[in-house]
Amino acid sequence: MNAVSDKIRKAVQSAKPKLLMIASDKVSVKAAPASWSKKEILGHLIDSASFNHQRFVRAAQNLAKEFPLYDQNKYVEVQRYNESDWISLVELFYQYNMHIAYVIECLKEDVMDNLCSTGKGVPAALSSVIEDYLWHLNHHLDKILEQ
Repeated sequence: MNAVSDKIRKAVQSAKPKLLMIASDKVSVKAAPASWSKKEILGHLIDSASFNHQRFVRAAQNLAKEFPLYDQNKYVEVQRYNESDWISLVELFYQYNMHIAYVIECLKEDVMDNLCSTGKGVPAALSSVIEDYLWHLNHHLDKILEQ
């Protein structure tokens, strides 16, 4: 999993200066009323980091077969990311993901098959959840940075 943790580090290290260069008048704009702004997408990635951090640590202890559901829209709504300070959000996103990369490196190989609930039906192996986290991170970073 060290390759995944390295890719997470590289993704956030590459993204941070690009995120900070986005004009402040652009980060709160929504393409449509029901869509998320760049701030809200980044907030969603912070929520994802929080949820997955707990999944990884609990799965390492074989305690993640059941896990609270994540209602992404409610989380974004309740936390009002669109009203947050962009620079603070970027820094929190960066630091949380650097920590997650470290946590992944700390995980022992013998826990990678432990089951972990993702709220999508049958629990998955921790290794799959970690790999999916990297995909999800890159997917949303691409969305923020492409516009």
